[in-house]
Amino acid sequence: GAEEPGMEAEAQELPLGCGREGGSPAVGRSPDDEEHRDPPQASVSNGGDAESGKELVELKVIWNKNKYDVKFCLDSTGAELKQKIHSLTGLPPAMQKVMFKGLLPEEKTLREIKVTNGAKIMVVGSTINDVLAVNTPKEAAQQEVKAEENKKEPLCRQKQHRKVLDKGKPDDVMPSVKGVQERLPTVPLSGMYNKSGGKVRLTFKLEQDQLWIGTKERTEKLPMGSIKNVVSEPIEGHEDYHMMAFQLGPTEASYYWVYWVPTQYVDAIKDTVLGKWQYF
Repeated sequence: GAEEPGMEAEAQELPLGCGREGGSPAVGRSPDDEEHRDPPQASVSNGGDAESGKELVELKVIWNKNKYDVKFCLDSTGAELKQKIHSLTGLPPAMQKVMFKGLLPEEKTLREIKVTNGAKIMVVGSTINDVLAVNTPKEAAQQEVKAEENKKEPLCRQKQHRKVLDKGKPDDVMPSVKGVQERLPTVPLSGMYNKSGGKVRLTFKLEQDQLWIGTKERTEKLPMGSIKNVVSEPIEGHEDYHMMAFQLGPTEASYYWVYWVPTQYVDAIKDTVLGKWQYF
């Protein structure tokens, strides 16, 4: 008569548990057929074979207060590491400044620059959205300050600045090159005065995204993002040097003034502090 309900389903499921060591041949197949079945797939890769035979190194990638533990091939290049960082952070390689004992060379391998297990890789840079969010208010503030400056007499003629400028150039002032724009030097900018007439030096810590303002008494470590604007003006009679101010708050009282800045570094200072250096 009619077959028992479920018998056909049971017959179809039996081969999953049969035909192996100690089991019976599957229903509907002869023992000879079993010899032609595919061997067990115990050696199927779990996805790790791509790096088999390659030496890996464990890295700590640090970006924007985030830390990433990464295993990476020791014979991969700096450019390939940038691509990996892009996949982790969304930060395009062209906008990354990757630091390991200095700027990471893109063409060399991690082995060549002697990267070891546990090495810290510092990444500086902002995504397109971050740049737009930060630069838009800064540029607006800069335009407002310029408009206000146009209504006033030149800065170097104002009394508060004359008392510093009348001291003349510092004896250790750095050489200036008029009509030339240069990148920031690898050493701090020194040989300048602050508004009190004391010696001051500027150190740009790109890997920490900070500006260090150092005097004889102390060193102020300012995050680049806290500097709202940078104002500069050539010094009359000494146009190869500028006076410059870093805006740290909403009013003029919050400006930190620096005098006798060599003209060739003025644009590089502004671009660095206002976050435009990453496009170089």
